[in-house]
Amino acid sequence: MITINNKNLEYKLVAVSNNEKNKNICDKAGSVTFISESKTYFLVIKKDSMSYLRQLKLGLSDFIKQIKGNTNIDFKSIIELIKDIKEEIIFNVICDVILFETHNFVTYKKDVKNNQYIVNIDCSNEMQGLLEENILKNKYVNYARDLQDFPPNIGTSDFYGKKLLSDASKIEGLKVKVLKNKELKDLEMNLVLAVNQGSNHEANVVVMEYNNNPNGEKVALVGKGICFDTGGYDLKSTMFIEGMKFDMTGAAIVMSIAMALAEAKAKINFVAIGLFTDNKIGQKAVLPESIIRSKNGLTVEINNTDAEGRLVLADGITYAIREKNVDVIYDIATLTGATAMALGESASGVFTEFDEMWNKLSTASKYTTERFWRLPIFEEHKEQVQNDSVLADLTNSCNKGPGGSTAAAFLTFFAENKKFLHIDCSRVVRVGLKGQGYIVKTMFEMLKK
Repeated sequence: MITINNKNLEYKLVAVSNNEKNKNICDKAGSVTFISESKTYFLVIKKDSMSYLRQLKLGLSDFIKQIKGNTNIDFKSIIELIKDIKEEIIFNVICDVILFETHNFVTYKKDVKNNQYIVNIDCSNEMQGLLEENILKNKYVNYARDLQDFPPNIGTSDFYGKKLLSDASKIEGLKVKVLKNKELKDLEMNLVLAVNQGSNHEANVVVMEYNNNPNGEKVALVGKGICFDTGGYDLKSTMFIEGMKFDMTGAAIVMSIAMALAEAKAKINFVAIGLFTDNKIGQKAVLPESIIRSKNGLTVEINNTDAEGRLVLADGITYAIREKNVDVIYDIATLTGATAMALGESASGVFTEFDEMWNKLSTASKYTTERFWRLPIFEEHKEQVQNDSVLADLTNSCNKGPGGSTAAAFLTFFAENKKFLHIDCSRVVRVGLKGQGYIVKTMFEMLKK
């Protein structure tokens, strides 16, 4: 729990630049030392190869892991050592770390102790509104993390469909429905159904809609929700199949952004589409070299059944355009190994041909301190997507070239000249086998205005 100006707490945290006053303080940048005599945690922030904000994040994370009781954070001592960054951003980072680290995460262990301590930030009462927004924002960061963390035997497409329908229906003004196989067939969302063929669970396409800006543009948020990705008949090796329960992260993020915006009563019109299904093998699973007609009429040769994410996104984008009349499209997906190789756990890849969309996202990311890196979609990438199939309009997997860019290029054929931005977040959204809820904060900040 976070409060402001609750002074009568047992412990305190103070930021220092060195250990001159107490040699027992570890002098390493970003380190935290607890001195029992004064009941004080000393967080070292100093000039170092590590950025100030990273020192703050790592130090606060360590502090929460060793917290002994209700603690007051000396905000003034922190901002005095981080002078080139806005106080508002520093305050946000403190809230982010505390709310992230104290979240009661999904677990199936018998005995788990949850942190119930108060962490107070000693700062101006003018920060109260910002604190409330941070609590709301991080509520849905943690909601996304929980969606990510459910094990695949529990976190099926049916499970997510039911859970999201129940949870989102409680938010005023947010309309929600779930499209299953019969409705998807009627809507000619054949690419989604092709990916779903091998599953023993129906696809669940969760659609959340919110309208609170009369005469304003309508935004689409489209998320890949592959609850477990075996690769289909292009089966993944053991090395690459670990963590494939996280292949539904794009949909988890999109659903969480939508719920956060609606609960905040943001002045926005949006439709959020979470495309939940499995990609499995079996008697009915789609075969490599199959040709499927997409919702927008283009035929697609499935040259790689492990390139399934772009297939469900393609139909989701077309649904947003043709059924919901959107003006702007953002999709979020753990889409390619190529982007993961390029950026690792450091940033999400962004592909767009619209500079203004990139500029808005980049500006918001500087406020939230989440990282994004723009990558190209060249004409050659689009040509490859068209020319690498002899029998169909497009292929879902090109014979050569940068996989991240050709995947993004594939999706542009379904954007129908709408403003379109694709986020590929293959590795940044989890650390080991724990979800991070990444991107929720940045998209919330960008779209709430």
